[in-house]
Amino acid sequence: MTDTEFWDKAEALLRSVETQCDALSETVDDLDLDVQRVGNMLTVVFANRSQIVINLQPPLHEVWMASKAAGQHFRWADGAWHDSKTGEAFFAALSAQASQQSGQALRFA
Repeated sequence: MTDTEFWDKAEALLRSVETQCDALSETVDDLDLDVQRVGNMLTVVFANRSQIVINLQPPLHEVWMASKAAGQHFRWADGAWHDSKTGEAFFAALSAQASQQSGQALRFA
């Protein structure tokens, strides 16, 4: 993957997470999400003040996600971002961790 390809795919991922968080906030009852973007880092803050932080790591061509449950590194492979250790897809991991931290079933795709 070239640096340009990484930036295109990683930026698209962060925009997708932002857009989906906004949509979930509007459609899921009693869901309070605050999404903050600063440079290469996106922070999702839940009503209970817990956070999920998604951070781009350009030199490694990785996307890192940290939550209460885990810290994961994702690499682009086979048309999607996958955990470098387990192979779990990024949006599956985000869905599970956001659901746990919000106390509601949330689905990101």
